[in-house]
Amino acid sequence: MILDALGNASTYEKLHSSFSRAFAWLASYDPTTPDGRYAISDDSLIAIVQRYDTAPAESKKWETHRVHGDIQYLVEGAERIGYAERATLTVKTPYNPEKDAEFYQAPTGSSTLLELNAGSFAIFLPWDGHQPGVMIDSPATVHKVVIKFRW
Repeated sequence: MILDALGNASTYEKLHSSFSRAFAWLASYDPTTPDGRYAISDDSLIAIVQRYDTAPAESKKWETHRVHGDIQYLVEGAERIGYAERATLTVKTPYNPEKDAEFYQAPTGSSTLLELNAGSFAIFLPWDGHQPGVMIDSPATVHKVVIKFRW
């Protein structure tokens, strides 16, 4: 897991062959882009634009992926994202290969709450359990882009 500001993205471009294209796309992102899925290159690099309201942690799902990692970039607003290693989580909904997602019960051991603000991003790899969309003090609308990259 990595948490940083988009201005520092070049630091991470060598970590994955898709990162330079992903971060270039984010750097030129137009905030008026409608919600939806956008192919950045081929099926291995997809941007998902979304606007939603954050909510209490109890109502948000913990998840991991097996095929894709996420770059979660916050365009507007602020949210918390829970983080825990997959090995410490208990499966609630088994892996669905069509959605590339497995869901978990809330961790009973250690976990971390990350705070994303406008202009910041988090990178989650397949073994990184994460719980996006958690409110900070009260529900708020966020504008986010999630880039799915093939791991």
